Amino acid sequence: MSDKHEKSDADWQKDLSPEQYRVLRQHGTERAGTSPLNHEKREGVFACAGCGEVLFDSNTKYESGSGWPSFYASRDGAVATQLDISHGMRRDEALCAKCGGHLGHVFPDGPRPTGLRFCMNGAALKFTPKS
Repeated sequence: MSDKHEKSDADWQKDLSPEQYRVLRQHGTERAGTSPLNHEKREGVFACAGCGEVLFDSNTKYESGSGWPSFYASRDGAVATQLDISHGMRRDEALCAKCGGHLGHVFPDGPRPTGLRFCMNGAALKFTPKS
């Protein structure tokens, strides 16, 4: 994994769309079913929309029925987790390990082989198709 990626808050606001800033830097959540990445089926990679770090390969994406892009595994060392106790529940928050951007949450109800569901905000991701 690459070195940590740090910017000032003003630089994040300048470099991200308002929705990307709200999700990645303010731990927001986009409305279910609104991301075009829900329907992305091509081969390629999903990277952090904030810093460009590749987080997921398309072959780990699956349809979870949750309304958000879901993956059963991340790339090694690309996604960090921390306990999130907001909203009166305990969840594992998923963060970009390089820039600390909020990606979504990880749940233990995914498919084999990992049993995990990385439930990601599409606004936090950028898809690059395989060339």
